[in-house]
Amino acid sequence: MTVRVRPEARADIFTAAHWYEDREPGLGTAFIAEVDRAFQRIELGPERYTLIHRQLRRALVRRFPYAIYFGLETTDTVIFAVLHQRRDPKILDERVDHPNG
Repeated sequence: MTVRVRPEARADIFTAAHWYEDREPGLGTAFIAEVDRAFQRIELGPERYTLIHRQLRRALVRRFPYAIYFGLETTDTVIFAVLHQRRDPKILDERVDHPNG
């Protein structure tokens, strides 16, 4: 399965990377590298991640307190959000289409 990152999730990544880079040069780059590694792990075995709500799964980013929220489609793994773990996950309701309510 191919990992497809939605624009909103890409914006999450770059917003966080800029925040980290402002705190310490190179830390934003390190954040992006860890997110990329998490994407690779997801691509190798997306089904191994637990369902957290209906079709939504979550993978944690190593070294940083971020979670990647994704779903499986027929041929793709779709990344809906990359959020700080303390952020209210209700933002996902705006990003993920929940069939049948």
